[in-house]
Amino acid sequence: MKPIGYWLNRTDQALTRSMDSLLAEHGLTRSAWQVLNVVREAQDALDGGPPTRDHDVLTVLAANADAATLTAAVEALLADGWATRPEPGRLALTDDGRARLAGAAERVHAFRGLATAGIPPEEYRTAVSVLERMTRNLESPPAT
Repeated sequence: MKPIGYWLNRTDQALTRSMDSLLAEHGLTRSAWQVLNVVREAQDALDGGPPTRDHDVLTVLAANADAATLTAAVEALLADGWATRPEPGRLALTDDGRARLAGAAERVHAFRGLATAGIPPEEYRTAVSVLERMTRNLESPPAT
């Protein structure tokens, strides 16, 4: 049996390749998709409040990609009209970006069904729970 690190890396690579391929028709990558969702969730939570700071996007997604990858995703989203800069260093979805995101979300929902085919919900929750505990163990090792 291969160790968990092997399967974590393979799974992440497979998710990225598959999502990049799936989202290409929308002009997105997995990283850009994640950026859009952080911006959307922040806007929805604040009920149209202040636009999301770039710093917040980079902080939330730090575990998903490096700053250069995320910054490139932000720039691509701005160039393609998904997002705008209502203030320097802040992001907001455009109306068109919000509508296009809803269309892409339908494809991602179907993708998630494919990725978890044959995995009962309780097994999925167990896998996520175990990975979360392993991460916490390694990020906050007990004092010796």
